[in-house]
Amino acid sequence: MEDITTDIVVIGSGPAGQKAAIQAAKLGKQVIVIERESEPGGACLFSGTIPSKTFREAVVDLTRFYDRHFEGKEYVLPEVTIDELNSRLQSVVNEEKNIIVRQFKKNGIRLLQGSARFENQHTLIVVDNDYRLKYQIKASVFIIATGSNPRSPKDVPFDQQVILDSTTLLGIGKVPKSMIVLGGGIIGSEYASYFAALGTEVTVIDRKEHMLPLLDAEIGIHLQTALTDIGLKFLGKKEPVEIARKNDRAFVKFKDGSSLEADVLLYALGRTANVEALHIENTGITVDAKGYIPVNALFQTVVPHIYAIGDVIGGPCLASTSMEQGRLAARHACGAQTHHFPTFYPIGIYTIPEISSCGYTEEELKAWGFHYEVGRAHYYEIARSHIAGSNTGLFKILFHAETLEILGIHVIGRNATEVIHIGQLAISFHAHLDYFIDHVFNYPTYAEGYRVAALNGINKIRFKK
Repeated sequence: MEDITTDIVVIGSGPAGQKAAIQAAKLGKQVIVIERESEPGGACLFSGTIPSKTFREAVVDLTRFYDRHFEGKEYVLPEVTIDELNSRLQSVVNEEKNIIVRQFKKNGIRLLQGSARFENQHTLIVVDNDYRLKYQIKASVFIIATGSNPRSPKDVPFDQQVILDSTTLLGIGKVPKSMIVLGGGIIGSEYASYFAALGTEVTVIDRKEHMLPLLDAEIGIHLQTALTDIGLKFLGKKEPVEIARKNDRAFVKFKDGSSLEADVLLYALGRTANVEALHIENTGITVDAKGYIPVNALFQTVVPHIYAIGDVIGGPCLASTSMEQGRLAARHACGAQTHHFPTFYPIGIYTIPEISSCGYTEEELKAWGFHYEVGRAHYYEIARSHIAGSNTGLFKILFHAETLEILGIHVIGRNATEVIHIGQLAISFHAHLDYFIDHVFNYPTYAEGYRVAALNGINKIRFKK
């Protein structure tokens, strides 16, 4: 066993932990990162964001997804194997992992492998997979960034072959002919769209009436229509009461008495924070009713020198927001100038087609009694879409009907997660609708959809007058 004394210990090497560790090191602190797995990166790198988005890109590429628009009835779906998809996935994972290792070395950050648990408020121990003691560490500051895992109820017979969660899904040996996805949230919707694009007969089941119910409703309906066009089925207002493997197939029985079978089932009904192994009760910290670690606006727990960031503190559970939480927590812990976490930020959903939004939804503005108007630009109005073969999509700008201040941007369609940042900047500077009208955009681009939508919106105001 090695006894260590250091300035800052970061538990977890996902996006939140990485940025916290690097920021603390940049501020001159001696930093140790503890990672349970043999390599750094966390779930984001090995089973979450990076694999799923790489899988998406490979599906779109290998199936020649956008050729469908040009070939029409002549389009024949190419046969794509899991091996082809995983080959691309592994290449990207390796590249990203090497970058993390290089950044840690460059910044003098020591990476320790093992499971961390608190002995008291200033000491933790690290054990190996056989629970043998490897390190005892004392530090001035601890930052918990242990992330989350897919929710895995004990009555669901997960087997890594037929009954799967998002971590084990990409380990299947072949593209299934049929798939049931339980959960119409972000993870369920993303994977459902990928396999539908591969030709799998996908059925998404959810208690809610629509997929992705937290979206602006018009965007959600647009998505569901687009996915229906590639063969995906959605069944809403259904609640599973039995999940089983029968004759090597997935079987689900619902509360209304109906049932469904498929080759595989993806259980995508939420995630849970990774806190159990930490023994945080030894520090005086307790989790909330949902199992998350409560923190203040500076990401401090009830023990001021112990911080928590990322999925372990609950929503929004995005890699992008976790990174910024890590940076801000480290700055505060090191006594550097900092600020509170931004009140708004873009959300990216990598379905096919992808979605991104920033600001308020139409439903929120209605509920608050805002006098607002909407400007729209459909992708079929944008020349770049015709060139790229991606006519499905919509730019939606919400703005105040009197002042014309931009209140929300919602984009569904190709490159949505890229072009959203133009809208984000406009909102952050309290820009008005004429900001888009009075500027020239490159042509042909997707970004000119902002100008088309703005003109559509301003014409509604003028027409009313």
